[in-house]
Amino acid sequence: MNPYVTDVRTLDDYLLELHFENGEVRIFDVKPYLGKGVFAKLLQKSLFRTVRVVAGSVEWSGGIDLSYDTLYLESRPVKEGNELLAKAG
Repeated sequence: MNPYVTDVRTLDDYLLELHFENGEVRIFDVKPYLGKGVFAKLLQKSLFRTVRVVAGSVEWSGGIDLSYDTLYLESRPVKEGNELLAKAG
Protein backbone atom coordinates (compact mmCIF):
# COMPACT_ATOMS: atom_id res chain seq x y z
CA MET A 1 0.00 0.00 0.00
CA ASN A 2 1.30 3.43 -0.92
CA PRO A 3 1.51 6.26 1.62
CA TYR A 4 -1.21 8.87 2.02
CA VAL A 5 -0.79 12.53 1.11
CA THR A 6 -0.58 14.79 4.17
CA ASP A 7 -0.08 18.16 2.46
CA VAL A 8 -0.28 19.61 -1.05
CA ARG A 9 0.92 22.84 -2.62
CA THR A 10 0.34 24.07 -6.17
CA LEU A 11 3.37 25.08 -8.21
CA ASP A 12 3.72 26.77 -11.60
CA ASP A 13 3.04 24.83 -14.79
CA TYR A 14 0.34 22.57 -13.28
CA LEU A 15 2.67 20.83 -10.84
CA LEU A 16 1.79 19.70 -7.33
CA GLU A 17 4.22 19.44 -4.44
CA LEU A 18 3.03 16.50 -2.37
CA HIS A 19 4.03 15.60 1.17
CA PHE A 20 3.43 11.97 2.10
CA GLU A 21 2.98 10.33 5.49
CA ASN A 22 6.31 8.50 5.08
CA GLY A 23 8.16 11.84 5.01
CA GLU A 24 8.73 11.94 1.25
CA VAL A 25 8.16 15.10 -0.74
CA ARG A 26 7.35 14.46 -4.38
CA ILE A 27 6.36 16.44 -7.48
CA PHE A 28 3.31 15.38 -9.52
CA ASP A 29 2.73 16.72 -13.04
CA VAL A 30 -1.00 17.23 -13.69
CA LYS A 31 -0.54 18.29 -17.35
CA PRO A 32 -1.04 14.79 -18.86
CA TYR A 33 -4.52 14.71 -17.28
CA LEU A 34 -5.68 18.17 -18.39
CA GLY A 35 -7.08 17.03 -21.73
CA LYS A 36 -9.10 14.18 -20.24
CA GLY A 37 -12.70 14.44 -19.04
CA VAL A 38 -13.34 16.48 -15.92
CA PHE A 39 -9.64 17.27 -15.55
CA ALA A 40 -9.93 19.77 -18.45
CA LYS A 41 -11.65 22.08 -15.95
CA LEU A 42 -8.34 22.35 -14.09
CA LEU A 43 -6.95 24.45 -16.94
CA GLN A 44 -8.62 27.30 -15.07
CA LYS A 45 -5.78 28.32 -12.76
CA SER A 46 -8.23 29.54 -10.11
CA LEU A 47 -9.79 26.06 -9.94
CA PHE A 48 -6.40 24.31 -10.04
CA ARG A 49 -5.33 26.29 -6.95
CA THR A 50 -8.31 24.97 -4.92
CA VAL A 51 -6.60 21.60 -4.40
CA ARG A 52 -6.68 20.20 -0.88
CA VAL A 53 -5.95 16.95 0.94
CA VAL A 54 -8.99 14.74 1.53
CA ALA A 55 -8.70 11.27 3.09
CA GLY A 56 -5.04 10.86 2.12
CA SER A 57 -5.57 11.92 -1.49
CA VAL A 58 -6.12 15.26 -3.24
CA GLU A 59 -9.34 16.84 -4.40
CA TRP A 60 -10.33 20.03 -6.20
CA SER A 61 -13.57 21.99 -5.97
CA GLY A 62 -16.30 20.20 -7.87
CA GLY A 63 -15.21 16.75 -6.69
CA ILE A 64 -12.30 16.29 -9.12
CA ASP A 65 -9.77 14.01 -7.46
CA LEU A 66 -6.78 11.73 -7.86
CA SER A 67 -6.03 8.69 -5.74
CA TYR A 68 -3.05 8.56 -3.43
CA ASP A 69 -1.79 5.51 -5.37
CA THR A 70 -1.72 7.48 -8.63
CA LEU A 71 -0.15 10.48 -6.92
CA TYR A 72 2.61 8.40 -5.37
CA LEU A 73 3.35 6.08 -8.29
CA GLU A 74 3.35 8.79 -10.95
CA SER A 75 5.20 11.48 -9.00
CA ARG A 76 8.92 12.03 -8.70
CA PRO A 77 10.97 12.59 -5.57
CA VAL A 78 11.81 16.27 -5.14
CA LYS A 79 15.40 15.77 -6.29
CA GLU A 80 14.18 14.35 -9.62
CA GLY A 81 11.16 16.65 -9.61
CA ASN A 82 13.51 19.62 -9.71
CA GLU A 83 14.04 18.77 -13.38
CA LEU A 84 10.32 19.34 -13.94
CA LEU A 85 10.54 22.62 -12.05
CA ALA A 86 13.49 23.76 -14.17
CA LYS A 87 11.54 23.04 -17.36
CA ALA A 88 8.52 24.91 -15.99
CA GLY A 89 10.58 27.98 -15.12
